[in-house]
Amino acid sequence: MDYGMIGKIEKAKRYAEERERIQFKSFQVTIAGTNNTHQVEFNHGDWKCDCDFFLTRGICSHTMALERILGTMLPESVKTD
Repeated sequence: MDYGMIGKIEKAKRYAEERERIQFKSFQVTIAGTNNTHQVEFNHGDWKCDCDFFLTRGICSHTMALERILGTMLPESVKTD
């Protein structure tokens, strides 16, 4: 392995530890719920989930779980806890 690659690997490790450097703008995930599988999307600060609870409340266990997992990588304006 060359020295350039070693430096990049070290930088990648540092970035992974400093999660406040990363902010998601959009993504889609599938969550295997207790009863069904759900599609969750995040797009520029707005959540969307195909579960019935989200449709009536605008938040659900699936979006809250992702907020917990992603923590500081989400913009401050979308965090609920």
